[in-house]
Amino acid sequence: MEKPRVAIVHDWMLLGGAEKVVEQLLIMYPDAPLYTSCISPRWQEKLADRDVITGYLNGWLFKKIRKFVPFLRQKWFSTLDFSYYDIVISSSGAEAKGIQVPEGVLHINYCHAPTHYYWSRYDEYLKTPGFGFFDPVARFGLKLLLGPMRAWDLKAAARPHVMVANSKHIAAEIKKYYHRDAVVVHPPVEVARFAKHTSTERTGYVIASRQTPYKRVDIAVQAATQLGVRLNVVGGGPDHAKLQAMAGPTVSFHGNISDARMVRFFQEAKGYLFPCVDDFGITPVEAMAAGTPVLAYRAGGALDYVIPGKTGLFFDKQSVSDLVNCIQAADKKRWDQKVIAKNAAKFSPESFRKTMGKIVENEFALLYNKVNN
Repeated sequence: MEKPRVAIVHDWMLLGGAEKVVEQLLIMYPDAPLYTSCISPRWQEKLADRDVITGYLNGWLFKKIRKFVPFLRQKWFSTLDFSYYDIVISSSGAEAKGIQVPEGVLHINYCHAPTHYYWSRYDEYLKTPGFGFFDPVARFGLKLLLGPMRAWDLKAAARPHVMVANSKHIAAEIKKYYHRDAVVVHPPVEVARFAKHTSTERTGYVIASRQTPYKRVDIAVQAATQLGVRLNVVGGGPDHAKLQAMAGPTVSFHGNISDARMVRFFQEAKGYLFPCVDDFGITPVEAMAAGTPVLAYRAGGALDYVIPGKTGLFFDKQSVSDLVNCIQAADKKRWDQKVIAKNAAKFSPESFRKTMGKIVENEFALLYNKVNN
């Protein structure tokens, strides 16, 4: 069997944890080109030596109106030609999974989540679309087009030969919305960057998040204010002013900070607060790599890495009182930083590449034998 020709496909190369998956896939397959609807200058520079295929959607106008034109991405991805390749790996939480490959070409989809704005977070997007002045237009369009867009998304999700989920939570969502099974491969986390533990006495708590309603940073801010404990809030977003207004004197806001400063925040904190339902949650695992326990709402991706009493604690309601009780319980425990960090090490990029590589190899061998026997 000759070395298979591989292509990588991703929704867009802009920001977020999904790009970390693409980065590792490109390391795994150094000769593979990358197909994506649009790419930021930072990623363009980083991938200067890589063959990156984009189209008209990478123009400045379409980048500006990217959120408004999912139907154009549907069209672009579904008309790409992959007849030259043996294996195509799509990384997608939106339209890239809708590519079509010829018979005999293996398509493996790494699914970050069933498309949020059609399924699990439709009501949330309808309430706060995130388009500012154009929110009424976005709401109207989402209501008007929901039926046909969901129909396309279901059809697109049926196309990959294999679906890989980034957590058990997302595997359940794939089953619920797409009616198919998925194997779980956790996303890569740069745990080594946080692994050097300081001897500094740990004080206060930290949360690092996009400040939007579903992230529930408000619960963390109110709980810290009520208890009078130190809380460092990292990040920004549309809820920033509201969060500042409800914060007491022990809560500090730091905006977007350097990687080095983020490491220090994690290494010096008594705990990381994680009050939202997330698909996986890379940042809490980064905190664990620094030996920091995670206090998480009992749902979503956190179920895959928070081990109660060992790597963190759960609280059962997204309420200030439940998080207050959780913080008080965490303060009474003696945490073993080395045990917490050891559990985080399971989510390293090396572990991702090894597990994902085996899946690709096994699935390609199965398809190859089926086609050639």
